[in-house]
Amino acid sequence: MSTADIRSEYKYKLGTNRLGLWLFLVSDAFFFGGLLVSRFYLMGYTRPHLEQTLGLIVTAVLLVSSFFMNRAETAMAHGDQKTFLQGTLITLVLGVGFLIGVVGVEWQLAPFGPNDGAHGALFYMMTGMHAFHVLTGVIFLAIVYRNGRKGLYTAEKHWAVEACATYWHFIDVVWIFFYPALYLIGTVVG
Repeated sequence: MSTADIRSEYKYKLGTNRLGLWLFLVSDAFFFGGLLVSRFYLMGYTRPHLEQTLGLIVTAVLLVSSFFMNRAETAMAHGDQKTFLQGTLITLVLGVGFLIGVVGVEWQLAPFGPNDGAHGALFYMMTGMHAFHVLTGVIFLAIVYRNGRKGLYTAEKHWAVEACATYWHFIDVVWIFFYPALYLIGTVVG
């Protein structure tokens, strides 16, 4: 097999992988969109009483993590292994910080449970499903970081890094919609 054939095969696989990732993200967007529609249908313009400062902090943590993930992906595309590893590790740590803030702290501080009507059910479902996706993203980041330390990525071949970054940015975009829906829009009840 010639070098041109190998490059052509890699480009084909890369294209199909990208298509598969985007199809997955679109289907996931429908799921999260359904949760968002449910929130407004069932809760109207009311919202649960939540710790506003904590909500802002976890949102900031997630947005900052996206900056570092973008930085890591760009570094790998330019062959900068050190910056790639630093950015990926920082993103991973911030992702864990987000999980601790939402699941470890906010869930404990919420003055209601998942069985306490629409507010409770929707809050725990929305944050729980988002946290599950963040957790899978953290696992993905850990694998990409480990493989990066082994030197498995190059500026020419780093599909896993690109896929991880795309997935991570998707998770951030979902939270950009969930945060105001849960923390900012509507009058507080309960």
